[in-house]
Amino acid sequence: MSIVEAFEEASSVEVPARRIEVQDLNAWFGNLQALRQVNVAAEPRSVTSIIGPSGCGKSTLVRCLNRMHEEVPGTKVRGKVLFDGQDIYAAEVDPVEVRRRIGMVFQRANPFPTMTILDNAIAGLKLGGKLGRGELRERGEKALSAAGLWDEVKDRLHEPGGKLSGGQQQRLCIARALAVEPEVLLMDEPASALDPASTLRIEELIEELKTKYTVVLVTHNMQQAARVADWTLFMLYGEVVEYGPTRKIFTSPDHKRTEDYITGRFG
Repeated sequence: MSIVEAFEEASSVEVPARRIEVQDLNAWFGNLQALRQVNVAAEPRSVTSIIGPSGCGKSTLVRCLNRMHEEVPGTKVRGKVLFDGQDIYAAEVDPVEVRRRIGMVFQRANPFPTMTILDNAIAGLKLGGKLGRGELRERGEKALSAAGLWDEVKDRLHEPGGKLSGGQQQRLCIARALAVEPEVLLMDEPASALDPASTLRIEELIEELKTKYTVVLVTHNMQQAARVADWTLFMLYGEVVEYGPTRKIFTSPDHKRTEDYITGRFG
């Protein structure tokens, strides 16, 4: 039984995967335009990777998908991000609810170092203030299982999260994102700071998570994109150059700039 199957078997709540569709998206940092007329979709129960050189807009795009971009002073967004058909930038939409349903894992593991492993896993749930201690623990254990971490920490749940290895800390952050039962998981270079063994474990986890979630993965590692992604988006200077099935992007791209990038001629 996979870790995701175990998670679903233990949970009474079925969390559906959702489609994200980006339409004519533009984003700015002050007067600097970071995204230009981006159109793309992330399909349910699949991994969509975003590749491109540094500064091309990858992280900006993924942060626009759950309204994190607007948290930076002086930024703005124009265009639409449709989540199951609903524009998340509509005036009546609560950005806090958007971020609960569209979770995010950042480039560097950011657990609360002095908080226990279990408390780290349920930190997002505690903010809601509606669950009792028993339910919090149950949800935390399920999330740790879904992140592939339970067997490694089940006997040390009350130790500080900061005592875990780098790879374990990143999986703890994934558990924290999963505990609130999102429908989409955004991952901004989740393995870039990890050793090869930890990177492999994260990639195996992504393969399992896509059976339940819509996953969007930002990566500089093109071999990683080729290994785990079903769809790949290549960006350059804030624009979409090419988007399609990963196998096609890496074997017979339509655009020379895509071929030049994936063959290492620039970037």
